Amino acid sequence: MKTQPQYQIALVKTVMVAIIIATMPLISAVRAGAVQISGRSITMSTSAGGAAGVTYTLVTSALPTNGTPVKSLQIQLCNSLSDSCASTPVGFSSASTSLASQPSGLGSASGWSVDTSSTGSLRIVNASNSTNPSGAVTVAWNGVHNQTATNATFYGIITTYSNSNWSSAIDTGSIALSTSTQVQVSLTVDETLTFCAGTSIAGQDCATISGNFVDLGYGSTTSTATGTSVMAASTNGSSGYTITVNGTTLTSGSNTITALSSGGGSTIGLKQFGLNLASNNTAPVVGAAVSGTGIGAPTTNYGIDNNFRFASGNTIASSSGPTNANAFTIGYIANIDGMTPAGVYNTILTYNATANY
Repeated sequence: MKTQPQYQIALVKTVMVAIIIATMPLISAVRAGAVQISGRSITMSTSAGGAAGVTYTLVTSALPTNGTPVKSLQIQLCNSLSDSCASTPVGFSSASTSLASQPSGLGSASGWSVDTSSTGSLRIVNASNSTNPSGAVTVAWNGVHNQTATNATFYGIITTYSNSNWSSAIDTGSIALSTSTQVQVSLTVDETLTFCAGTSIAGQDCATISGNFVDLGYGSTTSTATGTSVMAASTNGSSGYTITVNGTTLTSGSNTITALSSGGGSTIGLKQFGLNLASNNTAPVVGAAVSGTGIGAPTTNYGIDNNFRFASGNTIASSSGPTNANAFTIGYIANIDGMTPAGVYNTILTYNATANY
């Protein structure tokens, strides 16, 4: 196995901390006579302190006073409810807000617009609305700027009004929100190449590879000797991998079995040694299809059924890009002629995988 210089890829995720929803005391002096809104919540698209372009979405259950048309609505943002919402959180601004869509549940389905005259409040208005509210209410403002402080609680006073200048309150309710620290999560992925070779494997798992001896049995002038080995490979290399075979043909002392260096079919009665990674060999029957979800495949010369070849240094399999594991079955054939000297013919083959970055 060849390794390449390592580089790092950082994967960063931002963890958003859930919005805190709580029932807070109402400001009775300001909202005298108003009925309390229940089932209310405000969510922020991000709770990061100082974030810009944030979406604030108000959701409530059906408004308690549903017999009076709502002409304006306000969420006043403040540091504390105990001081009658006297101060706006530093950095908070609604100056660049717009409606994400027309509100639902407030009556009229159109005609609502944002008012940015009070940058410490989120406001909408529809002076011509004459339809009573019905069902759950949803209003979403885009372009909000969060308060600067991180991990800081702040509050919103939600109020509906029967007029278009935010002075005649109908219903009201308070809510607590909070900014939060963004948590960075980092994962380093090194350049990887997983490769193994042997005679047995479970699926494509190199942890299960075993064996290193392929017994072709006895040479014969009337039948072809066969055997198999296996290998598996995967990589995150941007250009995949290449696998080569290296070694010599079957040899006994000074005697050899002729390698099919240019490829060809198995012919009984001729001296031949070759291999392929094809899936449907029938003459003889040997080998198996590539398995696994990767994109690795035999090269053209070594992937043709019933065509066997061996030349040291040949590329026998490859992938064109990053790939999950594939397992390959290598089928071997050996034939002899009538004059082939007796002996034990051996070779040691080395399969090399190289990741391409």
